[in-house]
Amino acid sequence: MDVIGDLVARDRRSDDLAVRTDSRAGSYSYEKCCTNAWKTGNILRHYGVRGGATVAVDAGDPLTPPPLLALFGACLLGATTRFDPGESPSAKALVAPAARADAYDPDPGTKTFVYGDVPDDPEFAHFEAEMWSENPTAPPDRVDPTDTALAAADREFTHERLLSAAERVVDEYGLAADDEVSVRAPLADPGTVVAGVLAPVAAGATVLVDRESTGTVAVASGDAADNAPEPAVVDPGDVL
Repeated sequence: MDVIGDLVARDRRSDDLAVRTDSRAGSYSYEKCCTNAWKTGNILRHYGVRGGATVAVDAGDPLTPPPLLALFGACLLGATTRFDPGESPSAKALVAPAARADAYDPDPGTKTFVYGDVPDDPEFAHFEAEMWSENPTAPPDRVDPTDTALAAADREFTHERLLSAAERVVDEYGLAADDEVSVRAPLADPGTVVAGVLAPVAAGATVLVDRESTGTVAVASGDAADNAPEPAVVDPGDVL
């Protein structure tokens, strides 16, 4: 795999569980995850996101699939995802929970997508509704491994660096298809994105976003790491 979009390539579709939420209806098989990642890329592309653009994402709490789809969709276009958007994000697109969308004052020209509830503001696009009607094919954009895929604070990370770090997590923790990796740290930490999202997807495992359930590996730090019920814990601070 050379770029993050390869994690959601056509040949990776299957009935295996890619993302598990607190309800089976909200969970994603690899087939659904790949298809909806392509749809998300096409949505963002329709609103002007291209290589070099930034997609700001508020991952919400609890974590749900839309922020993960925004990451993969942006990566398919060669755009950069930022999970620490700040109050006034400078981005081509902002993806945020409906309950918090009004808290942001993005730059002019930023398209705001809200997920969860239907937005009250007609200027906001409803992420799920837009995705439902989008073309289920992979975007045609060409992405280079040296393109920036993720930014946080004053740091930037390329596709190749993130995938290399994900491979190290897979190898060190022996991640396999029967693992469930519980995300117990914020995606604003790039190490969480690597260990909690990219590594399990690379291994064909499951990203567990239901914090009431117990996985086989947790991604957590501080008190959350000390109290994690999983038998193995990855500290996101040690990943990159």
